[in-house]
Amino acid sequence: MSQGYAIELYFDPALENQVLKAWNVLARRQISTQLIEIESRPHITLLSSPLLDVTKLQTIIRNFASKQEPLGLSFSSIASFPNDRNVLFLGLTPSLGLLQFHSQLCDVLKKESVEVGDEFSPDSWIPHCAVAQDVARNRMGEAFCVLRDLKLPVSGYAMDIGLVEYSPVRELFSFPLGNAVEL
Repeated sequence: MSQGYAIELYFDPALENQVLKAWNVLARRQISTQLIEIESRPHITLLSSPLLDVTKLQTIIRNFASKQEPLGLSFSSIASFPNDRNVLFLGLTPSLGLLQFHSQLCDVLKKESVEVGDEFSPDSWIPHCAVAQDVARNRMGEAFCVLRDLKLPVSGYAMDIGLVEYSPVRELFSFPLGNAVEL
């Protein structure tokens, strides 16, 4: 049974592998395995909602993706949200390109009457890539130390945008950005 949907931005293979390396190190240390277990894919969440019209979104996202180009990304920090979910993430350097991409997507969605919640509005959105969820409170410090060994910044490209249903994660569709080719 679906708990929601998310529009996600996916990375080039090299950047994706860097994130997977973090997931695997945390799993080997038995700090966090949830992202692997739910069969997620390294990503940046652009929008999440409990209810979306998948058919309508497929057309919107296909058209949006065709007008975009692969987007340069740089993960430059390790952080956690100030809540009880104990999520650790790689923080993105918020480039103008990334912020404009997200803002344009929100504008397109709003024009098509797709609600963009406050958390994902352009002036509130925190671009990030989760590397651990539900980390035991007494293991957060250890997890941060493990992630510090990643040798940030790590850079690459966003290559695809897609829609997933969760949980567990099931990709419903994805489209390459512009005339995306391997970079």
